[in-house]
Amino acid sequence: MVHSAAFTKKSGGGPAVTNLRQPKASHMATEPYRIGIDLGGTKTEAIVLDADGCERHRKRVTTPRKSGTDEYSLILANLCNLITETTRRIPNGARFTIGIGMPGSLDPDTELIRNANTTCLNGQPLKADIEKRVGRPVALENDANCFTLAESVKGVARSYRLVFGIIMGTGCGGGICIDGRTHKGLNRIGGEWGHFVVDPQGAPCYCGNRGCIETKISGAGVENAYFARYQDRLRMDEILVGYRNKDPRCSEIFLQFLDDFGRAVGGLISLLDPDVVVIGGGLSKIDELYSLGVERMRRYAFHPQVTTPILKNELGDSAGVFGAAWIGR
Repeated sequence: MVHSAAFTKKSGGGPAVTNLRQPKASHMATEPYRIGIDLGGTKTEAIVLDADGCERHRKRVTTPRKSGTDEYSLILANLCNLITETTRRIPNGARFTIGIGMPGSLDPDTELIRNANTTCLNGQPLKADIEKRVGRPVALENDANCFTLAESVKGVARSYRLVFGIIMGTGCGGGICIDGRTHKGLNRIGGEWGHFVVDPQGAPCYCGNRGCIETKISGAGVENAYFARYQDRLRMDEILVGYRNKDPRCSEIFLQFLDDFGRAVGGLISLLDPDVVVIGGGLSKIDELYSLGVERMRRYAFHPQVTTPILKNELGDSAGVFGAAWIGR
């Protein structure tokens, strides 16, 4: 069972502590410690929650990236090292679970990773490889599902029933939570909104299609669009600064990004009609998404007066690691 929680601020220079909002009860002593790991494209983060849901340890490291066949082995070793280190933070004899949020999903038939934008993971028995090395069961879940779960239970969406979570960073993913539980779907692809094709003639996507939402509104997608138009490379943050400084090239690309965002989210709302949409990932910090982007969403949604809240995440980049801790079993 997932419990609602809230952050408390750092005090006296010590580590931040997270406490459950629910009052303590005698059964809480039987709750396990929880290890959560969030495997991202650039960083991997681990956390330990004690039996009361309080944060006891956190560590963040760079995700190994190396072209070629060694990249999967490096990521696997990195995950196992984090598990080993965090396990040492748990008292001897205490029960604990391990949950890992990752790009892609676990095929229920083969137990191989599929649909990961960290492509070295695809086709690999990541769950089995980790369990063999650490000698314990682990639970794996899509990172967007972990993000959506965390925001639904203790984040900005905790008062809503049907939540759609969007991660907009280097890539673009989505997750669905209903009544505080992730909705995976028949094929375990529930929420994979980033790979809905919106432009069949658009840029190629790693998934094999062209013009997926991810190619339009991810950081990499916008950067690639700038390069395709001007044969020059700018980072997403540079394009944003250029737009705010009224640079015509950056403005053209950024306004197209906002329009693509509006079209994609408007279509999502027309299909699912969620109670709220929560945005996470690095691009969630772009204020224009919640003003100009929402204006464009209203142009495309199949309703003359859409009232769906489009909210910035409350938990920041901690959401995924908390969600990962909760899916452990």
